[in-house]
Amino acid sequence: MGKKGKREKKGKGAEKTAAKMEKKVSRRAKKEEEDLEALIAEFQSLDAKKTQVIESSCPSPSPRLNGSLSAHPEKDELILFGGEYFNGQKTYLYNELYVYNIRKNSWSKVEIPNPPPRRCAHQAAVVPTAGGQLWIFGGEFASPNGEQFYHYKDLWVLHLSTKTWEQIKASGGPSGRSGHRMVACKRQLIIFGGFHESARDYIYYNDVYAFNLDSFTWSKLAPSGIGPAPRSGCQMAASPEGSIIIYGGYSKQRIKKDVDKGTLHTDMFLLKTEGAGKEEDKWAWSRLNPSGVKPTPRSGFSVAISPSNRSLLFGGVHDEEEEESIEGDFFNDIYFYDIGKNRWFPGQLKGPKSEKRKRRRGRQAEAEGAGDEEVKQPPQGPVEIVKEVVAEDGTVMTIKQVISGPAEEKERSESEEEEEDGALGQQVEPCPRSNAMLAVKHGVLYVYGGMFEVGDRQFTLSDLYSIDLHKMEEWKVLVEMDPTQEWLEESESDEEDDDMEGAEGGEEEEESSEEESEDEEGEEQHPSVQPGEKHADYLSRTEQYWIKLARSNMGLDAKEKKVVKVAHAMAKTFYEDSV
Repeated sequence: MGKKGKREKKGKGAEKTAAKMEKKVSRRAKKEEEDLEALIAEFQSLDAKKTQVIESSCPSPSPRLNGSLSAHPEKDELILFGGEYFNGQKTYLYNELYVYNIRKNSWSKVEIPNPPPRRCAHQAAVVPTAGGQLWIFGGEFASPNGEQFYHYKDLWVLHLSTKTWEQIKASGGPSGRSGHRMVACKRQLIIFGGFHESARDYIYYNDVYAFNLDSFTWSKLAPSGIGPAPRSGCQMAASPEGSIIIYGGYSKQRIKKDVDKGTLHTDMFLLKTEGAGKEEDKWAWSRLNPSGVKPTPRSGFSVAISPSNRSLLFGGVHDEEEEESIEGDFFNDIYFYDIGKNRWFPGQLKGPKSEKRKRRRGRQAEAEGAGDEEVKQPPQGPVEIVKEVVAEDGTVMTIKQVISGPAEEKERSESEEEEEDGALGQQVEPCPRSNAMLAVKHGVLYVYGGMFEVGDRQFTLSDLYSIDLHKMEEWKVLVEMDPTQEWLEESESDEEDDDMEGAEGGEEEEESSEEESEDEEGEEQHPSVQPGEKHADYLSRTEQYWIKLARSNMGLDAKEKKVVKVAHAMAKTFYEDSV
């Protein structure tokens, strides 16, 4: 046999080996998916034993992220469904339904027979039909070790007036996915993007589907023009006229074996129909170039629709990839996009008006009281003022300001004074986070949960904040953050019989967390504000608590930049909550 024949034989051998490996991986992936399906089916059989609706008052829900928070269309209530929690070793998935009463500032748990299976990273949309309907599509279920995923392609509706779940079975819908986006537009649910991940591969989508709320049928849209690249976790909002905007998102691609490269998208698109939003209408993509101040690149941000035809973006994280680790900068800022004006602008807190007036009156009184003495003072030269300001992401920034003299001080505008008041007032605000749950009701934004990271530890939140978007004066704390949280280091000795409990979560987890909190009573408690204690002294004392907690839980160096930054943000939040 010649060299050519040997090369051909060798090539065919390599192809056969690759084909065998592909089949082996495919069989393993299929088996893993079947295992997850069996686990989901077992959980559903447990849920099926519930035969009546039980509504009971309860404490605020346990920490979670990637759930959905929706405003009831007719009542002053918020509806929380699903989500996930990771304690370092196990992933907990939820399908619990909680209702937050805005007027009473209280939570209740509503157990309804035959709910959707446990999931996270799904999408929810509310429509006002027949007393209100909450629609749920897709999402994912993860194995307790977080290494296997099952992506849903089911569609559910919660009839709010009768408190009944119904699964809608219609063919021709999107494939299983999570991280997609869904909005109610006219009499349709529009779904865009998302991703699907298996043991061997992943895929990101940029397809668009519409579900007709009258005929209960799916249709795949085929818009003309150049649309967004495949992505998940983007911002999607619908205008009253029926146009849809897409901003940002995240995707990754494999550049070589076992090496993936992530992309933070910052582009923006408009999906528009020429007709009245019907199935037969023609849709078209066009690229937007908005004016104003755009959000900094990030993923894991949360979105909602705010008053005055504006779309809102909150928080998120920007991951910086280093040689052996990924460090994330988390955000707690707000950006608005005005759909009509095609313009971005940051949401800035103005501070309570009463406090501003008091400060201005105080400055005037001081100036009048020291009037004669000031006249006698000789002209002053340049003065350097050094301030420490805590930025939105918790970073302590040192700002140096050079003032020429009293004349220049008088020329400051009222807006500049308000700006200074806001910086020095140390206003309450949610700590930086990603994957939080948002809802807007009566022009008020509500932010629940989410997560941030310190080193290798993930801290999942269960706090609840609100802010009036009409006034933008101050954040209000409705449910405070719990500073104590279980975190287990990775272990290779996890037993399989523990997996069921870990994946199920729910009531068992809440009971165990209560027992843990009792056991932790003897541990060092979070410092409380002492009467008359200065802000700076309390910040210093509380930072040491958080650094000590981080070191004991994660073995981190107290000087590590990330720990100190988050410690300062946490200390600041607790000081404001206590005051």
